[in-house]
Amino acid sequence: MIIVIAGLGIACMFLRGAYAQQDQVERPVAVVLEVDGAIGPASAGYLTREVKEAAADGAELIIIRMDTPGGLTSSMRDIIDEILASPVPVVTWVGPSGARAASAGTYILYASHVAAMAPGTTLGAATPVRMGGRGGSEAGDDDAKTSKAVNDAAAYIRTLADLRGRNAEWGERAVREAATLTGDEAITQDVIDVMAADLETLIEKVDGRSVTVGTSEQTLIVAEVRLEERGPAWRDKLLSVITNPNVAFILMTLGFYGLIFEFANPGALVPGVLGGLCLLVGLYAVNVLPVNYAGLALIGLGLALMVAEAYAPSFGILGFGGLASFATGGLILFDTGSPAFGVSWWTVGVLTLLTGAVLIFLVGYMIRAQTRPLATGEQVLIGETAEVYDWNGETGRVRLQGELWNAAGPTGLLAGTYVRVKAVNGLTLDVVSRDDQQNISAQGQAGESQ
Repeated sequence: MIIVIAGLGIACMFLRGAYAQQDQVERPVAVVLEVDGAIGPASAGYLTREVKEAAADGAELIIIRMDTPGGLTSSMRDIIDEILASPVPVVTWVGPSGARAASAGTYILYASHVAAMAPGTTLGAATPVRMGGRGGSEAGDDDAKTSKAVNDAAAYIRTLADLRGRNAEWGERAVREAATLTGDEAITQDVIDVMAADLETLIEKVDGRSVTVGTSEQTLIVAEVRLEERGPAWRDKLLSVITNPNVAFILMTLGFYGLIFEFANPGALVPGVLGGLCLLVGLYAVNVLPVNYAGLALIGLGLALMVAEAYAPSFGILGFGGLASFATGGLILFDTGSPAFGVSWWTVGVLTLLTGAVLIFLVGYMIRAQTRPLATGEQVLIGETAEVYDWNGETGRVRLQGELWNAAGPTGLLAGTYVRVKAVNGLTLDVVSRDDQQNISAQGQAGESQ
């Protein structure tokens, strides 16, 4: 009986598992994507790839869960282009509570088929920002460029608003005045379509809504969908770290240091290999990020001046000029137009201080080398004590500092006795008896004055 009952229990578990698996296969899928942090090349590549794959897999709905301070305009436009071209409706949900869709996130929200927010979230502040603006005679050019960028962004968000039937007037205010809204205010002003505290509530509220996908109207029948999380893969996360401007700046700096150390100490290998890898990865980030080439040139000049300080000592003039060039170049290196994708003052300051510490150590070492007494050469030998090894008449050999030298001196010297060096003539030492102190002192003072 026990065996029969156990068998029935196992059979029920098997059938329940098979039914659940079949139910998962048959139920439509809503793919959930994640944007958490600044929008850049990594997040753009991840979203565009996953939107295409979700459409190819037959997903009923794509949900982008968003919390972003903004990002690069080019990456934002790549994401929006993919959303507009998607055959699957895309819902962008700003959540959970405390999340935001600032700057680039606002444009993506406007472009989505359904825009949703959780309570306690915000959006807006979509004004394009120029990094590292200049003054003086070029201020007028900067104002014209800024005005052009703002006008272009305002026209873009109005186009998206008209396409999705959202509040175009407020969208333009978000661009021109950096206006912001809470989730409750956004739903009141027709900026978003739905308020939902979580994804399950979001599914319930979008079910039955009509959206325009391409050129056709489509009704969302998603009440029975199964949520499938497709977060960023490890390569997306790695690319996100690499393309962080602060990380890219650090990698390039470490790469230069590694190569400089390898050139100064050929055969060390480890600094050269690691420096080459860091430099190549940093240059890859430079390739995918908008770079101010004046900043890159200033960094290169600064490093070159600091290297020159090591080989052509100027007691700090070249080195500290290089530090100033290095710091200035770091601050203006990336012209991203987004505070979320700039090199921070802390990063530049710490790297400059570390470089300055190395430079101060180098200059101090060179100053000590200039004042250090001679350790080699003929003058060092004068006044030293040598032991007579063998002697014949007025010539012989003496042992000095572990080496045998030919020597010339007074007659009658015996092996094993000690003499002092009076002068050096090529490879022959002129020696005198160690008791002749006055003669030795005179010779040593004459050598030092020379």
